Amino acid sequence: MVSRRNFLKKAGLLAGSTLVTSRVAGAGLIGYRSPAKAAKKLTFSFRPYEVRLKHVFTLAAGSRTTTPVVFTEIGCDGHTGYGEASMPPYLGESHETVLNFLNKVDLSQFSDPFRIEEINSYIDSIAPGNFAAKASVDIALHDLTGKLLGEPWHRLWGYNPANTPFTSYTIGIDTPEVVREKTREASEFRILKVKLGLDTDKEMITTIRSVTDTPICVDVNQGWKDREFALEMIHWLNERNVVFVEQPMPVEAIDDMAWLTERSPLPTIADEALQGPSDIVKVYGAYDGINIKLMKCGGMRAARQMVSTARSLGMKVMIGCMIESSCAVTAAAQLSPAADWADLDGNLLINNDVFDGLKIIDGKVTLPDRPGIGVVPL
Repeated sequence: MVSRRNFLKKAGLLAGSTLVTSRVAGAGLIGYRSPAKAAKKLTFSFRPYEVRLKHVFTLAAGSRTTTPVVFTEIGCDGHTGYGEASMPPYLGESHETVLNFLNKVDLSQFSDPFRIEEINSYIDSIAPGNFAAKASVDIALHDLTGKLLGEPWHRLWGYNPANTPFTSYTIGIDTPEVVREKTREASEFRILKVKLGLDTDKEMITTIRSVTDTPICVDVNQGWKDREFALEMIHWLNERNVVFVEQPMPVEAIDDMAWLTERSPLPTIADEALQGPSDIVKVYGAYDGINIKLMKCGGMRAARQMVSTARSLGMKVMIGCMIESSCAVTAAAQLSPAADWADLDGNLLINNDVFDGLKIIDGKVTLPDRPGIGVVPL
């Protein structure tokens, strides 16, 4: 781990360099030839939806029982690509903002869905921000092109599906009785993700340890404000089979995070502290790794760039998700063979999924052998 001082010296060089990018549409597309008759306009549609949680979901910032999402569809040559935008409160997006953005999208000007860079540049030009809305288009575009090629995206990217990691299963902040119930329900998982950040942190861990000795990763969601306290907590957690600590301190406390990471016996992972590819240089030297989420960065294309950039800097990679359906979770899972850790349980936390996609078998992410992102509507 480099010091914060050395990080600042390197940041100028990194910021001025071109981020590592994937090929326009991944390996395998160079030989594709669109049928002559396929010079058709792309079709685009979308609809709002709300996913319902099985349990009240509580973290340091608050509680909720539902999450708004928007499903998208892009059609071409008899095939349909599916996408999704999920809007947890902290992203600042909503049904209203996503629908307003998507209403401005006109894909009829394009006839070749493989012009992914050009289409995404157009989407980016509509308005700044709106990353979840943009992700919904990008995911649908990748799903469509994968289907046109008849290949899943993990194969187009050259990933081995046997190398997928085990996914963590999230246990939100709750009463000891509910925490014990949730822990027992998660008995098939090889790692648990525990939400911390309130004055019940030690009680949460002690309660889980009364049920299982399964390895734990903790997500503090910026809940610890003092670096000395954070370090004391990490040492305490290190004695209780905790694997890493995600976003322990506020985003703006970057120097405190660099101090903490330098002294921490456990890896520290940035989540809220970064959004897209250009933010990696901001957290380099202050965290050991990054949590990549499609809804934060704008989709699969940007997520692949983030994997490449993080690896080039020697950082750990985690592929995560929001509370969302199997559509967006399975899209993110296409990148999971390239990750150290996965937190791909968002679809498992809801009771009204409308897609079939990835499976979790004995706690391991198992990718569907289907083209595109690998989902089918239920």
